[in-house]
Amino acid sequence: MEQREGFRHELKYGIGYPQYLEIQSRLRRVMRTDPHGDAAGRYLIRSIYFDNFTDKALREKVYGVPCREKFRIRYYNDDFSFILLEKKVKEDSLCRKYDAEIAEGECRRLLKGDTGWMRGHPAALVRELYAKMGYQALRPRVLVSYVREAYLYGPGNVRITFDSHIRSGMYSRDFLGEGRTDVSVGEAPGDMVLEVKYDAFLPSVIRDLVQTGGLRQQTFSKYGASRRFG
Repeated sequence: MEQREGFRHELKYGIGYPQYLEIQSRLRRVMRTDPHGDAAGRYLIRSIYFDNFTDKALREKVYGVPCREKFRIRYYNDDFSFILLEKKVKEDSLCRKYDAEIAEGECRRLLKGDTGWMRGHPAALVRELYAKMGYQALRPRVLVSYVREAYLYGPGNVRITFDSHIRSGMYSRDFLGEGRTDVSVGEAPGDMVLEVKYDAFLPSVIRDLVQTGGLRQQTFSKYGASRRFG
């Protein structure tokens, strides 16, 4: 199993478009845009989340279980040449991610219910998901897509993102196809999620940049919001 990062702090804020413009203008003076995005640091993310028939992952989120995990498959800009299986672990206010790259063909087989190939896979994370699809009955449950605009700052390993156009689509074996049907999960047009992630400390200059009137930390979950529809 490859561990992409150690435990990190993760702060989330719901913001509107005016707040986005205000904060973005400040960030651009100090932080650099994510080189993996376009000229504005933006890229499209699609994630296929797993859960079981008792909604284990959803219920743990709603009830605030301090130690929990979620599995998802993630790809970027509808490019199937790079697909990640990820496990996100939450322990109180800290988060950690594990990941393993899987091939497009493997992903399509998994979505169709063909899991035999996972049993002897070289990636431990794939084998772990295979086991939990057995004894926890995990299955692909929902597709969540959004546009992310990301900014980076070296000290503290800070990453600030704006997630917009958040949409949800219920389980389909054609998650990777062109015929996806999805709906917006935002309360109002222009709604965004601001996320601030950092290691041991958040530099004061960055803390000051994201402060604006009415900004309140919240526990927004894109997966949880997407499950409102089923």
